[in-house]
Amino acid sequence: MGSSRRFHIRTYGCQMNQHDTEKVSNLLHHAGWRQAAEDADADLLLINTCSIREKAEHRLYSDLGLLRDWKSAASGRLVGVGGCVAQQEGDAILRRFPQVDFVFGTHNVRLVPELVAAAESGRRQVRREEVRDLSRFDLPERHPDWQGVTPGRAFVTVMEGCDMFCSFCIVPRTRGREISRPAAAIVAEAQELAARGVREITLLGQTVNAYGRHAVRRGHDDVGFAALLRRIAGIPGIERIRYTSPHPIFFDEDLCRAHGELENLCPHVHLPLQSGSDAVLARMRRRHDAEAYLRVVEALRHARPDVAITTDLIVGFPGESDADFRETLRVVDEVGFVDGYSFKYSPRPETVAAGDPDRVDPDVAQERLAALQERLRALTLAAHRARVGGRTQILIEGESRRGGQVMGRDPWHRVVNAATGAAPPQPGQVAPVRIVEATPHSLIGQLEVKETPEIADGRETEGCRPRGAGSPTGTFPL
Repeated sequence: MGSSRRFHIRTYGCQMNQHDTEKVSNLLHHAGWRQAAEDADADLLLINTCSIREKAEHRLYSDLGLLRDWKSAASGRLVGVGGCVAQQEGDAILRRFPQVDFVFGTHNVRLVPELVAAAESGRRQVRREEVRDLSRFDLPERHPDWQGVTPGRAFVTVMEGCDMFCSFCIVPRTRGREISRPAAAIVAEAQELAARGVREITLLGQTVNAYGRHAVRRGHDDVGFAALLRRIAGIPGIERIRYTSPHPIFFDEDLCRAHGELENLCPHVHLPLQSGSDAVLARMRRRHDAEAYLRVVEALRHARPDVAITTDLIVGFPGESDADFRETLRVVDEVGFVDGYSFKYSPRPETVAAGDPDRVDPDVAQERLAALQERLRALTLAAHRARVGGRTQILIEGESRRGGQVMGRDPWHRVVNAATGAAPPQPGQVAPVRIVEATPHSLIGQLEVKETPEIADGRETEGCRPRGAGSPTGTFPL
């Protein structure tokens, strides 16, 4: 197998899936493959799937149907399917789609080069056994020819799996039970990334702030999530730290204080709510109520007053009444989310809620979704308008779809499109920007020649530096 062999990966779903794609890409580089920009230039096409909602699963099946022609257009082409649908369906994918050469589950990323080699010799395989030990995290260092999607930014897995078993969620069945990496391994990876010029890292886990809880409870030599953040914050060169996605019940005082004390911990928390109704939250098995969620928000804002809170929301969950939906709108308004992902409930196989007969009429669910999204859009636009005239810094991701501009994200995780001068900054660089306009989806800025000091009104800072931080108070839903 030589370097003339090329692969392309289609990725659906969350940041965990995106990072799994990066891991597979790196593995294939080590195996002698190189990346193709388009399907047409590839000898190997991989689809990394998501099964969190039914729509994503249907998209996979539609894509696979169309790939018959792609595969037959050139001799020796291969198709592989990985990710959550692969973990969920396994052999059924091979039976239904003869054009698929191999299937690999979420715990079997390391086996992709082996599966490719087997497929080249005509052997079709499925590997989706669950790996319950730390060997699943043993991956080679970054190949010198492999580059991440955005220079200067990287994902770091801190834990995988979920022990929460919310009644609507298939993740514990597709990703397995919780397992945390040793803190030393995480810190070592972050140090290596910093040495390569990475400025921003995002810590990943299904319930990321549950990191280390089993080891800490058992008295093992490990750390909890807030302590891990503090270790990473001390690594020279790491200017921004993010994490996703946390669960409300795993916020404690130490984690909230970290948002007021760590200079490079970004002022953004994506905090899934799912519903503002206590009755619906109980049916979802979320293990918190609306008041407990609001206490977490209050504690975060006490520690970091300008923190941007975003969320996930589900409407039309079995048994949701008009009154329940009004409670969701109430909590949305009370929190004042900067943004949110919202969806109609989608029953997933082998989940408790899938068998609930108390279904909400689809038309009613659609009306609620439209009303919720209208409310969220209004909140986003208001938050964006409040920032016009302020200054921030963006990590450049590349050229904006708006011509003559670059695009990047600021510490609050807002997309900023900025007009460039004669020498625009390159991807991976951090650039100062003055916000001149707000849209419902992004901020519009003007790149500045040099860094500007903190604004007197406190709306913006140069980076992720805390201001006016105090110690969080109140009771946490532990």
